[in-house]
Formats: sequence, structure tokens, C-alpha cells
Amino acid sequence: MADPAGPRLVLATRNEHKVAELSRILAAAGFADRLTGLDAFPGAPDVPETGLTFADNALLKAHAIAAYTGLPAVADDSGLCVDALHGMPGVFSARWAGKHGDDRANLDLVLGQLSDVAARGAQFVCVAALVLPPVPEIPDGTRREWTTTGVLAGELT
Repeated sequence: MADPAGPRLVLATRNEHKVAELSRILAAAGFADRLTGLDAFPGAPDVPETGLTFADNALLKAHAIAAYTGLPAVADDSGLCVDALHGMPGVFSARWAGKHGDDRANLDLVLGQLSDVAARGAQFVCVAALVLPPVPEIPDGTRREWTTTGVLAGELT
């Protein structure tokens, strides 16, 4: 259970760069010192990204971490959506070439798939989810989750 003097928001990541980035964003609201990542919860589960959309994956992670920690949790999922590839690699961006997290191989594969394509429109999409922890007194149908989507459109070169 959460310590009242401790963090009030958990970022569902072990990536300290993401924690630092969100801390900077929240600093203006006086909330940065109340944020922590999953390193503060060594037993926290690694949640598989099995959803069909960025929102599905962000919500899967945020729900699992909110339930585990008893704190509000923020999670994200993001990726590259290429027009000529019908929106792919999309949620598969991190493992498009087969091995999760091999950025160079993923980029090489996408560019190879576009080698004879002139129009290379694409978007980087990120969905962030906020989930409040379960409360026994609140019915399951009560909304305790929110998502927001950011899209950066451009051309692949």
C-alpha cells in the first residue's frame, strides 16, 4: 500500500528517462516530486502489450500498475503508423523486425518496405492512459480511466 508521504502517481515504466521527462512536465504544477517509476516497486508485474491498439496497451499497463500499487498510474504506448503500410507497424513498432527493441532493424525494415514508394506519409502516435486504483465502494461501471492521444504527422525520408 502507498505511503501517504511518498509518491502519489506511478509511471508504469522502469525507464528512468521517461520518469525524468514526465517529472519535468509536472514540475510546473508542483507535482514532480510526487512521481515515481516502477523501480520503487520491485515486484511490480511486467505487463505484456497484447492489445490491438495503443490505447488498449496503455490501459492494460496502467490498470495492472494501479491495482498492484494502490496508486494512480500513468502508462503509454506509441509507435509509427505508415500510410503506405496501412497504418503498420503501429502497435508492433518495437518488434516489427522480429526482436523487441531493435530500433535499427525496425527502421531498416520499414524503409526497405517503402523502397519503391514515393508517398511516405506517416504519423508517430502516442496514447497516454491514467487509471485510478480500484476502490471497493465504487461500482465497476464507474469510469476511473482516461486516455489522451498525440499524433505527429510527417514524411519518412
